[in-house]
Amino acid sequence: MKPDRIWRAAVWIAALGATLLAGCTSYVTTQVTAFSDWSGSDATRTYAFTRSDAQRNSIEQATYEQIVANELSTYAFRQAPQASARYLVALRYGVRSNLVNVAQPVYFDDPWFPGPYWRRGPWGPFGPWGPWGPVPAGYVNQTVEVFDRMLSIRITERATGKEVYNVAARNSGDGSSLLAAMPFLAKSALADFPLANGAVRTVQIPVDRNGAPGAVPSNERAAPAVPASAVKPAPAQ
Repeated sequence: MKPDRIWRAAVWIAALGATLLAGCTSYVTTQVTAFSDWSGSDATRTYAFTRSDAQRNSIEQATYEQIVANELSTYAFRQAPQASARYLVALRYGVRSNLVNVAQPVYFDDPWFPGPYWRRGPWGPFGPWGPWGPVPAGYVNQTVEVFDRMLSIRITERATGKEVYNVAARNSGDGSSLLAAMPFLAKSALADFPLANGAVRTVQIPVDRNGAPGAVPSNERAAPAVPASAVKPAPAQ
């Protein structure tokens, strides 16, 4: 094979790789934990948001409430004045950063080694990209900053103060924006409402072209909720 043909082949393979990568779907992975004593017997689910003193006049709080309200509406929840609402919904949220050590691959400084293409070329047996693809020369530990984003939704009965549902969603990534993460947190937290008491699950939500969450895949469906009052304690040993 002549060198110019090798170059054309390299360009074609690179273009094919870029096309395949462009077609890949990105996902946001969220860990969800729920505690439930939801009876599921109410026909009308009226609710009002309740706020802490720090949240009372917060525009950020109002923004997150609207995101959560959009998800609640898919399960027949309807906002009402607090004095007449059956449920009160409280939100807690936050973001914090952690430093973690990650092993990063180190590749050859110059992939275009001198010598015949069949021996030292990038796709040759001794090249970094051949014959089985990129092979790192080694690994080094690097410290990177990772952000943990969290949303907790607590639902109580207004008349009695009884907690009937409490779900927490948490995901991690290199982005520090809680606002960007909130649609994914809210959709993951309320997916398949209500979850079973003590449910722990991982929810993967695709990211659309605009960076917004897509539909929850069908394989993320969970079992129906079991009220906490119906859970029998373990027998004494």
